[in-house]
Amino acid sequence: MCGIAGFSLAPSSTIDPGRASRVLLASVAERGADAAGCAYEDPAAGLVVEKQPGGASRFLEVVQVPNDIRLLLLHVRDFTKGRPSLMANNHPIRHGEVVGVHNGKIANDDAIFLDLGRTRFEPGMTVDSEAIFAALDVADGDHAAALERLTGSLACGWFDDRRPGRVFLARGYGRPLWTGATRRGDAVLWASTLEALEVAEDFLGVQLHKRPVRPGTILEVADGAIVSRSRFQADRRATWLLNPVASPEEKRIAMARLDETRDELRGEDGARTA
Repeated sequence: MCGIAGFSLAPSSTIDPGRASRVLLASVAERGADAAGCAYEDPAAGLVVEKQPGGASRFLEVVQVPNDIRLLLLHVRDFTKGRPSLMANNHPIRHGEVVGVHNGKIANDDAIFLDLGRTRFEPGMTVDSEAIFAALDVADGDHAAALERLTGSLACGWFDDRRPGRVFLARGYGRPLWTGATRRGDAVLWASTLEALEVAEDFLGVQLHKRPVRPGTILEVADGAIVSRSRFQADRRATWLLNPVASPEEKRIAMARLDETRDELRGEDGARTA
């Protein structure tokens, strides 16, 4: 069990990226304490990946998201395959031109690497999630074909260096994914749970139209809006749902730290911003 979250902001959005990243990270903290990380598009540096062992409460102490970023993916890990002590196994994961995060379990990852004629991107990697991003890298835009190779459960998001300015989300069976859009149409947030988006509404002072992503759906997100939807044939056998509360203590600590800075996160007057 892992947690994913993130956002896409239009240039006109008043949501502060740094605040949003901290709130979303804390809101999914209970879903894993083995590692935490983020990936974002920096206008100057390009695609940046930051991650470390341990849970969201530790990552909150060090993560510094630039104020001018518009696209972000977050992950907290409760690992099932691929030891967290090898940083390459932790999310976000890079394979070729693709960097992504995943909640779920892929059962045929080794077979996919054999079929693709690919090796692991970094020595020693064994994490099953890498197979998703290897398949997407080879498919070069044919997302449905890539995802239909997979056996297992998934909710995932990814960047592709060949397609700057956008992020992609997909949900198969067996793992949840929710999106929330502002009334102004200038921001989209997503997270593993409805509660996480409700936490974001509270701390960021926004109102979101929240909806679950249907299994077998691929979303393309850019400039604070969902710009396209497509379908793929997801593995219907992956219908199991595990207990989403893997690390309740992580959530308690992370939310306590947010509560300490609630006035700052909401703004001095506490007014809603979107």
